[in-house]
Amino acid sequence: MVIRATRILLSVQLLIAAALYLLAIKRFDMSNHLLAALLAIGVVLLVRMAITANNFGLAWLYRSETPVHHRLSRATAIRLFLTEYCASMITSSWTMGFCTFREWRGKAELPPVLLVHGYGCNSGYWHFMSRALRQADISHYTIDLEPVFAGIDQFVPALHARIEEICRMTGQRKLIIVGHSMGGLVARAYLRDHGAARVARVITLGTPHRGTGLARFGAGHNSRQMRWRGSATEGRCSAWLARLERAEDPAARSLFLSIYSHQDNIVSPQLSSSLPGAVNIEFNGVGHVALGMHPRVVKEVIATIRQVPAA
Repeated sequence: MVIRATRILLSVQLLIAAALYLLAIKRFDMSNHLLAALLAIGVVLLVRMAITANNFGLAWLYRSETPVHHRLSRATAIRLFLTEYCASMITSSWTMGFCTFREWRGKAELPPVLLVHGYGCNSGYWHFMSRALRQADISHYTIDLEPVFAGIDQFVPALHARIEEICRMTGQRKLIIVGHSMGGLVARAYLRDHGAARVARVITLGTPHRGTGLARFGAGHNSRQMRWRGSATEGRCSAWLARLERAEDPAARSLFLSIYSHQDNIVSPQLSSSLPGAVNIEFNGVGHVALGMHPRVVKEVIATIRQVPAA
């Protein structure tokens, strides 16, 4: 479904650009065809940029207070915005629709890694992370969570089956889960239902462990489950997230490493990604989509994986 939607999105953008090009040539008698084409493409890119800007604007409404040492200069803030915009364009218009994920068998002395994507995505999101893991010779696999708008609990059986399959294929007793955004919540729901017998470590990237205000603008049951209501200081998470926390084994939190950014433009309040009982690593200057491909974050993920011996 996500592959089809990504390709349709790209096709619509190309059709709009073509229509704008023809409008410039025929309606406004623009003689420079190259300039007309560049203007048409520029309009489409600006619309997509406005969508990214809107996400940052909505995140500002629910934001948590940024520690002084994580605040950005104007130049760094502009770089953050442009990097997140590019990451969103690449994933939504290319990697999720056209980059087939390839599993990689690497070093046997490290546990295999299962990459779990977030809301509205598929395994193509992990294109750049996969490339870095291949270069590090780390075995890794992925999963596509379907249907896209199902409840988070509905993804758990598929994740369980995939984990068992990977352990059989590799001969390993445990693996490492790396979950982006909602993928981290699916991992928590899996541990709630099946325990940690198969899990050596869970690394979450920008996961709304306590919810996000921007989920109110999303579609689907999973979006409702990830909602945060109210301000950063006086709000509350969804009933589903509250139930998940009550049902979890507190000892399982020691398996978690939560990586998040104080400028996340989708998870807001940003401190929602800080998971009590886990190891939490703060970044700044990184947007939500960019977390799965930003060099500093990827380096931290690989360093953590290398610290976990095979089991």
